[in-house]
Amino acid sequence: MWSAAWFAAWANQAAALDLASMWNFDQPQASEQRFRAALATASPDEALILQTQIARSHGLRGDFAGARAILVAIAPQLPRAGAEAQVRYQLEWGRSWISATHPAALQTDAARAEARRAYLRALELARAAKLDALAVDALHMLAFVDAEPAAQLRWDRQALELALASGQAEARQWQASLRNNIGYALYQQRDYPAALAEFRQALALRQQGKDAAATRVAWWMVAWTLHAGGDDDEALAIQLRLERENDAAGDPDPDVFDELAKLYRAHGDSSRAEYYVRRRQEAADHVNH
Repeated sequence: MWSAAWFAAWANQAAALDLASMWNFDQPQASEQRFRAALATASPDEALILQTQIARSHGLRGDFAGARAILVAIAPQLPRAGAEAQVRYQLEWGRSWISATHPAALQTDAARAEARRAYLRALELARAAKLDALAVDALHMLAFVDAEPAAQLRWDRQALELALASGQAEARQWQASLRNNIGYALYQQRDYPAALAEFRQALALRQQGKDAAATRVAWWMVAWTLHAGGDDDEALAIQLRLERENDAAGDPDPDVFDELAKLYRAHGDSSRAEYYVRRRQEAADHVNH
């Protein structure tokens, strides 16, 4: 068993490796190419970390067996690896079993047990090494293992507590995502006022950044919850604005059209509702091709 002091000593070994600049989660294959290119000049620990991210890129494409094959191949090197490589290995092993991209048929009890073991181990190692962002990641992934909204709330609130208490910028950057996830769990419990409060906080955090697409998604979550809570007029105004902004960005969103169809149907305007049903189908076809 490695000591906490040993892990802490290794915590910053791979700090120079800027994974964020290499990742585009919407284009995992292109991200994989960047990780593979970086292997040429990587230190041994950096090479292990890059391999974990290559495995993750396979998982995002639904190739979970391929992700696990990569991780199994590098496992013999882990005993000599630094803390970050060890934590990232456990995170990606867990994600190869249970993640947001897994279809329901693969989310078996055995898969959940394997993922839970890996995420808890990642959390333990990350805390020992004071890798707060990775500890937050592990906690937020445990919310995918436990599908009940009450359990998801517990994990995501623990993650948010850690992010808020951390002095590390990478950990604090998790706040918007965690607020969104907490809001979603509250929405699933039909606590729409509490969900809306979380989504509005997530939106405020997104507006402080530069990711316009993420900000539009945050607005959608607010409008979605307003609709669920009965405030159709404000929800409609937001969704119509999102339609214009997405069209201007060349990124029409099927979910916006779906909500607009529902809102116009609720208003008794079947003609406009059908228009957005067609727009939703066109946008979905574009995304699928």
